[in-house]
Amino acid sequence: MKKAIFILALFLSHVCFAQTSDDLMLYRKDFKNISAQNTVTVTSYKKGSSDYVYVGGFGNIDVYSLDKEGMLTPISNHELYKQKGPARGMVADNINGTDFLFVANKYGNVIETFKILDNGSIERVALVEDTEDTHLAVAITLQVVHMKNASYLFVGGLEDTPGLSCFKIQDDGKLTHVQSMKDDDKLHTDGIIGMYVHKIKGKTFLYTSGFQDNGVSSFRIYDDGTFKNVNNISDNTKDRFLTGAYPVTGVTLGDNNYVIVGHRHHKYYKRSGFIKKTDFVYHGDAVSVFKVNKKGALVPHSILKDDENTKLQGQTRIEVVSVDNNEAVIAVGTRDDEAIQLCKLSEAGVLTPINYLETGFSIYYGLRSHKIEDTNFLIAGSFRFDFGKVATYRVAPKIEREGKVLRHIVNLKYKEEASQKQIDEAVNIFLELKNKIPEIADIEWGVNDSTEGHSDGFTHCFTLTFNDEHAREIYLFHKAHLDLISKVGPIIGGVLVMDYWTKK
Repeated sequence: MKKAIFILALFLSHVCFAQTSDDLMLYRKDFKNISAQNTVTVTSYKKGSSDYVYVGGFGNIDVYSLDKEGMLTPISNHELYKQKGPARGMVADNINGTDFLFVANKYGNVIETFKILDNGSIERVALVEDTEDTHLAVAITLQVVHMKNASYLFVGGLEDTPGLSCFKIQDDGKLTHVQSMKDDDKLHTDGIIGMYVHKIKGKTFLYTSGFQDNGVSSFRIYDDGTFKNVNNISDNTKDRFLTGAYPVTGVTLGDNNYVIVGHRHHKYYKRSGFIKKTDFVYHGDAVSVFKVNKKGALVPHSILKDDENTKLQGQTRIEVVSVDNNEAVIAVGTRDDEAIQLCKLSEAGVLTPINYLETGFSIYYGLRSHKIEDTNFLIAGSFRFDFGKVATYRVAPKIEREGKVLRHIVNLKYKEEASQKQIDEAVNIFLELKNKIPEIADIEWGVNDSTEGHSDGFTHCFTLTFNDEHAREIYLFHKAHLDLISKVGPIIGGVLVMDYWTKK
């Protein structure tokens, strides 16, 4: 009897996962202001029983704690070397008992090492500047590689003389140069914006994207931190999607090791002279899956091509959300579609879309997955200079919203010194949002007429209707809405916001 119950429970657990993994959705939990000019890079770290988030942009790094509900609490902010940046390729790790945050200061041409303190805050302990022998100018991507007797930091970027560099990480966080390999016609190390490490049967392999080279490369890493090229795969105009190769991640499912590569196609770049090879051909956007063979080389395996049902234009970050029952949930952040696309990768290496959320802001490398207890979160930030926020999302089974609309209720009270003219102008600005944000299905408003005495001083009520989750996100972070907050904010004495779903 007990055996039968166990088998039934095991069966149900598999069924439950299949249902949730096939129909997951993102639900925003929180958002906070940042002190940097924008959000370029986001990483997270679990230190003891606490969880921390690090957000880097131009000039600053912001530190937050993250609780199990997905709520962020600001801790501190820290100035980058020479107030440059933006902070790129941030990675936190433990080196022989000490927690460090490594930061690529893109235009400062340095790698900064910060010690992570007990409260999650950071203090700079080391700085490595670029030399003629290294490739730290316009540094973008960092990858820590732990070997048997030491740990190493690999660095890639977008400089004029590109390549891949390795540094040994000392116990105090200082970096000692080990080897640099200059880019050539064979390697894909011009514009490394993504790196990933696989450890396979005692051997360590590093995989890089070449944004300017339009391809991916494989490297074998040895115990002393030296490395050699294994193989290279270039873009084509038929069945490969590596023009502007960008984010790189990987996962092991069963006996199969996969590397997942995204790209932001060069057609999306308008800056004159930035793209080196201008004879590119656009044949669509897709996420590429490569299988790793016994020698650590990449072998093209499958693709997920963008269509009218997906949001894959301008992929800038790919995160593994979870791995269970030999399938993985993958999140793809996009700059041009301004969305997070959830996908499932099967053990056979086939990538299929699940659901997406339009975030209302472009994601530029700033996406990070983080798990607290049994809950999976995604942390995202925007490259928009007028936004200046970081948001958290819970990844959970999709809630059925068919046949329903979302009511967004905004109750306002105005300061006593606010004139009637100012209040009338504020109302008109609010109502004008309908013409500036197409995602607002309807707006109605009125002045409080209750005589019960429970209005708590609130006088004006605005009811906005949205047809789906995407519309609310776009409205919340739309420039017109942010402008309204900026203009009307000084005369507002209080705000009460409530949302609910109801039948159409």
